[in-house]
Amino acid sequence: MAFRPEKVSELKQIIHNHLMKMDIHGKIREVLSETLRDEQGTAHQMLSEADFLHALQRRGIIDDVMKDLHFPQVAPHYFSNIDPSRRHLYLQVLGGKAFLEHLQEPEPLPGQVCSTFKLFLHFRNQRFHSKPVPCACDPDLQEGFLFQIHIDGTGEGGKMADATNMLSICDPVHLVLIKTDTAGETALVSSYFLDWRTVLSSPSGKTCLAVELMGVGSESKLPAGVLTISLELYPPLTDTLSADIISTQQSLERQRTAEKERIFLVYAKQWWREFLEIRTSNQSKMVKIFAQDENGINRPVCSYVHILRAGRLLESPRRAARFVSLLAHEKAPMVGGGEKHEQWCTLLAFLCRGKGDCEDHSTLLCSLLLGFGLDAYVCVGTKAKGIPHTWVLTRGTDGSITFWESLTAHRYLHQAIDPDAPPLAPQPKPSYPYRTVGCVFNHQSFLANCQPSDAVELCVFDLQNQSRWKAMSEEALKSVCDSCSTTSLPPLPPLSSSSLDAAAVSNQLELEMRYLISEHRKDLNLTTVWDDHMSYLLSSALSAYEMERCTGVSCGNEEFQDAIRRAVPDGHTFKGFPIHFLHRNARRAFSTCLKSRFCEEIVCCRGDHVRLALRVRVFIYPENVCAVWFMFACKYRSVL
Repeated sequence: MAFRPEKVSELKQIIHNHLMKMDIHGKIREVLSETLRDEQGTAHQMLSEADFLHALQRRGIIDDVMKDLHFPQVAPHYFSNIDPSRRHLYLQVLGGKAFLEHLQEPEPLPGQVCSTFKLFLHFRNQRFHSKPVPCACDPDLQEGFLFQIHIDGTGEGGKMADATNMLSICDPVHLVLIKTDTAGETALVSSYFLDWRTVLSSPSGKTCLAVELMGVGSESKLPAGVLTISLELYPPLTDTLSADIISTQQSLERQRTAEKERIFLVYAKQWWREFLEIRTSNQSKMVKIFAQDENGINRPVCSYVHILRAGRLLESPRRAARFVSLLAHEKAPMVGGGEKHEQWCTLLAFLCRGKGDCEDHSTLLCSLLLGFGLDAYVCVGTKAKGIPHTWVLTRGTDGSITFWESLTAHRYLHQAIDPDAPPLAPQPKPSYPYRTVGCVFNHQSFLANCQPSDAVELCVFDLQNQSRWKAMSEEALKSVCDSCSTTSLPPLPPLSSSSLDAAAVSNQLELEMRYLISEHRKDLNLTTVWDDHMSYLLSSALSAYEMERCTGVSCGNEEFQDAIRRAVPDGHTFKGFPIHFLHRNARRAFSTCLKSRFCEEIVCCRGDHVRLALRVRVFIYPENVCAVWFMFACKYRSVL
């Protein structure tokens, strides 16, 4: 256990004072003189340090020192490296039980790949996660997490939080449980908001509770399992609060939030009636005021968007768009057939799962673009064949309108078609896939499209024009969508940096893919000879492809082509095949690649003097999100 330098100095001072108090120097002198008298017969023999310590121990001096030496209360081992001037909450997960979906789960054999649970936590800008544990009816989730409880917005951020300060902190601890199957696919098991303030009434500063986790989506009313959780404050409170005070505070917060939500609902109904009275066709437009989250709770759509700054993790808006597009697209799962179950996820659940629907991607991209200072909005409408869809719009200071597709990071410039223009007048040809737009919104605005047509190509995005766009009251939206105004909103988590080493991951994937190719060719009775120099040359192409995905600008291909021409001798043929993935599973990637005729021609190449090349580049983004590029290549002597 390591101590801070000031703690070491404090302990040294305590020991020094104790030794002076019991006159240790006088006792040592007595023992030394006695020992020397006893050893008179061996005067020429040197008295060793070990002999002297043995003499001190034999006369009980050391026992007396240790018996009377008292240290101040030392914190448990998990508190040894914390700031003693700040209050901390230690949350310990003591195990899970009653995850009945895994009742028949067999005991995993040593070394066997199995499905795992992983618990993610967020509290006041602090994020942690547990180690993965095998899925079971009673999963062995046992881990501790230390959160700092800081006071903000009061000018007392440097002071230690007392019981009254902490009672006013209504931020919950957000727990998200993720299941990862043997193929690496993730699924959201539960999303739970834990009110930790019950520990404020515990005289010992410690309490234990059983937390029942509910399912998500269509199973949000069904229990998923139970976690046993211990909460402990350090340093412990000198004055605790009564349980009645805590429950009264929680009740007041719920009542205040419920009243604000009731008033907003009354306002929203009135606003909707006014919107329908403008023209009857407004009834069929895609105007979405509320959306259900993973727990089945209806929340205003504006509350899903925030101003999110990524610090140094993302350098530009286009880099942010690339990051969002790398999060996989998956519609909310539903048991049985029928239409898809619509589910908008809280940001933490979306980031931890690493995939979600277009609404999750759009709200995250809009939040990041707002953080970069752009005037961004989420658009709700349809694409081809009337399929509901969301995307992002930004307005330039010059009035230009740009659409951002959150699933691909593609950008489109919007120019409205003038329906009153002469038949032969040139009109802009839209390149975007969107057909209709019903409303746009961000963290503080909600506007419904009240133009005669909701076709995107005819829409004028002059959002200040009340004859084209009907706006909701910003004050009304703020009362239910601002985290300072209501306690029911999920806290906004920060993005977390990646824990992956890009070079190490790239090397590992390349080795695995080389092995798979060699084994595949062996099955075809073909030998495999690798050209390491040509493999290295492929790097610049993969770097250029990723840069093009980020910026939309192609660069670096001239150098790559020139290098390949130099590396391929006269009379030889070169073939190359790049492909992009969102996962890091070499076997899955190889299986997909072989479905391409071009890739199969390279991998199964026959001929004279065949040389194969392979390069893997993994580009790392926040949240361990990866852009994985493979490039397969071969060169061989052309034979007529």
